[in-house]
Amino acid sequence: MSDINERMEKTVKALNSNLGTIRTGRASTDLLSRIMVNYYGAMTPLNQVASVTVPENSMLLVSVFDRSAVQSVEKAIQISDLGINPQVDGSSIRLRLPDLTEERRRDLVKQVRKVVEESRISLRNVRRDCVDEIKLFEKEKDISEDDARKETDNVQKTLDVFMKKIDSILADKESEILKV
Repeated sequence: MSDINERMEKTVKALNSNLGTIRTGRASTDLLSRIMVNYYGAMTPLNQVASVTVPENSMLLVSVFDRSAVQSVEKAIQISDLGINPQVDGSSIRLRLPDLTEERRRDLVKQVRKVVEESRISLRNVRRDCVDEIKLFEKEKDISEDDARKETDNVQKTLDVFMKKIDSILADKESEILKV
């Protein structure tokens, strides 16, 4: 049971980090966490070549450590799926986040629901693995049929708890995106 809790907790943490990269109405440094920069021929995470701050609600400031990497960082931001045009200012880059349109908000909600559904599938896979393991123990006569049924019920109850957590996270993220 501790293994199933740990695996399901990791799924919820992964969901939270994935949802952090989806843009809402305000600026967040997590938006740029997945951007990779071509830095001297190697793909490097943006946070290793620059620092990202939020000076205003709708603006990100990327301060590049090495002036020669400014163009690479700018290009990486342009080709990302964020849809933001960077404004270079010396060794820093300003990213003004435009207001979200109603259509874009609905697209983001669809994207969030897709990510949440992937997490639900992952939780169900954890349940399936545990139930298969319980059945194996039952088949090998390591546990009784009643104990196997109890453990299967416990696994289902644990799954239900984590599904409620995910539903709560989904509701919070949807309201955050749809809030004008």
